[in-house]
Amino acid sequence: MTELDYRIERDSMGERQIPKDVYYGIQTLRATENFSISGLKPLSTYIDACILIKKATAIANGELGCIPDEIARAIAQAADEVLQGQFRDQFVVDVYQAGAGTSHHMNVNEVLGNRALELLGAEKGNYQRVSPNDHVNYGQSTNDVIPTAIRIGGLLALTHSLYPALDSAIAALNEKAIAFQDVVKSGRTHLQDAVPVRLGEGFRAWARILGDHLRRIKYASEDLCVLGLGGSASGTGLNTHPQYRFRVAELLGGYIDHPLSSAPHLMAAMQSMSPFVSVSGALRNLAQDLVKISHDLRLMDSGPKTGLKEIQLPPVQPGSSIMPGKYNPVMAEMLSMVCFQVMGYDSAIALAGQAGQLELNVMMPLIAYDLINGIEILGQAISGLSEKCIQGITVQDDRCLDYAEGSLALVTALNPHIGYLNAASVAKESLETGKSIRQIVLEKGLMTEEELAKVLDLEKMSQLPTV
Repeated sequence: MTELDYRIERDSMGERQIPKDVYYGIQTLRATENFSISGLKPLSTYIDACILIKKATAIANGELGCIPDEIARAIAQAADEVLQGQFRDQFVVDVYQAGAGTSHHMNVNEVLGNRALELLGAEKGNYQRVSPNDHVNYGQSTNDVIPTAIRIGGLLALTHSLYPALDSAIAALNEKAIAFQDVVKSGRTHLQDAVPVRLGEGFRAWARILGDHLRRIKYASEDLCVLGLGGSASGTGLNTHPQYRFRVAELLGGYIDHPLSSAPHLMAAMQSMSPFVSVSGALRNLAQDLVKISHDLRLMDSGPKTGLKEIQLPPVQPGSSIMPGKYNPVMAEMLSMVCFQVMGYDSAIALAGQAGQLELNVMMPLIAYDLINGIEILGQAISGLSEKCIQGITVQDDRCLDYAEGSLALVTALNPHIGYLNAASVAKESLETGKSIRQIVLEKGLMTEEELAKVLDLEKMSQLPTV
């Protein structure tokens, strides 16, 4: 680089040449050199969370007279520009970085500081006018900003991604429940024949399962609304105005349209990662049931000639590079893979959550990425399943009925009338001879045709009890 291409910046370790066109500064440069690990950059939602915090802190500190009002307004304007999509390529630190997230935090401070300088008519790097540390970061520390950013990022991801996806999936499942309510199929336990069920009730059960998970996740997320911001370096609130933490919580709550409060004990909010572990555990719980649902869909669609083929999942792409005409349940397969990733994230978050020492947990960058990314990919996967799979499912009515009629488990309904041992004998003979349950019962004179018709009423057998 020539002198026209760079500026000189200094920190406590010395000075470095920084390309003139970039908005990050010397600490970000050092971090990019130290942490060339994964190529993963901070998630967009996580950037938004950090920028919202910096906007709120600048406004609060300006109102409270802690930093000049002119500088506070410039920082807030710079934050708004980032939130509107500008300068997003300036957040460049690898996900796996300095403990606690100091590198990313300084990346944010430097970008906002340098843009604020431009807005004030000064040159980037003129930190005597606007300092990333003394102004953008006034009254703050990585140690209280990053756990707050994880909270805000988690709430944003849940609100914008997972909650709408679950609502749509529940609605789609309930629509199919209504459409398939009169379709009788064979139940299966241990992957063996079981008593008949209604296909519609199976879809309604899945909708109920997802609704219960939505409730659990919302309950777990309530702890994200309690902020440790204002604790500064170790939870004591050093270098902060007495009203700062309350005003920042109020501002942030308005930005994300969610009630937020300042933690009653700032040191506790800084040290414990339990809110993130709790939300992650709720996500894992959801993922486990989603895997089961995705496997069920694949089983019921298996075939088309040699499987169950009770339902048809909509084909969305060719399924084989060598077998013409083959279509695979790819949306359900994708969902399972995403769920496995979320389960892996949960394990990593649990390990990171217990890895703190004394006043700080330094594993927060890992928690931030895994929690927010887990929420967002799960939401996108559920949306994809709803739109490209569930909404287009059709049913093979005749095949469902044939399986239900041919199930050996129909003898279960005969237990009160002919006894368990007689019913078992009938089932065994049916399996050996191929004769139907009805035929054998009549041949043995165990029941009359009228009695048998009443007992083996598939519509009645498959109906759920009413409350």
